[in-house]
Amino acid sequence: MMELRPFSTLGSADHGWLDARHHFSFAGYHDPARVHWGALRVWNDDRIAPHHGFDPHGHRDMEIITYVRTGAITHEDSMGNRGRTEAGDVQVMSAGSGVVHSEYNHEDEPTTLFQILIIPDAPGGQPGWGARPFPKADRAGRFVTLASGMAGDMAGGGDALPIRAHARVSGATLRAGETVSYATSMDRHLYLVPARGRVRIGDIEAAARDGVAIAKVDQISVTALEDAELVLVDSR
Repeated sequence: MMELRPFSTLGSADHGWLDARHHFSFAGYHDPARVHWGALRVWNDDRIAPHHGFDPHGHRDMEIITYVRTGAITHEDSMGNRGRTEAGDVQVMSAGSGVVHSEYNHEDEPTTLFQILIIPDAPGGQPGWGARPFPKADRAGRFVTLASGMAGDMAGGGDALPIRAHARVSGATLRAGETVSYATSMDRHLYLVPARGRVRIGDIEAAARDGVAIAKVDQISVTALEDAELVLVDSR
């Protein structure tokens, strides 16, 4: 099954400094049909004004992946970590038994990002944080694993950032007319969002920032109708 979730149907909240769209129920937005997709609990599409951001706040028992689309975000947390993640790069925070963090746009331009929250396989554990660059050229014409908790991805010291869930976050860039395939299994839940561009998956055509919920398939093929950048979550 595949279900298109157009950007225009997403939940929304405009706080002035933050323009947020919610693919799943979050904060003041609740849709009983869109609470989670497998272990994927949150996918927020955020635009953060220059010199604004999320003040220190707490999380626990959640894997939090930040995919920066434009600009940059600066992270600080109660573990003593501090780092700046730029467009095209990814950061991951395992909230574990509890962590306090802030995410701030110290730039002179807006920052846009996807904030993705995945339910971990087990609660608790020591919190952790990490970030790394993933140059778009490395994922040209193919899916590259950005973050994963799947044993095969982590074997041999792969580049993916570790998460504590049997899930994978992948990225790809496609030229117009290119097709990329992704193998999965019938018991998995996939959620695909074009960060930019327009694509076709089966009979579905998705525009930039639309969501496509996919299940009960063993493979998908994505064709770019124009130059496109893709983010994909694969979870239980």
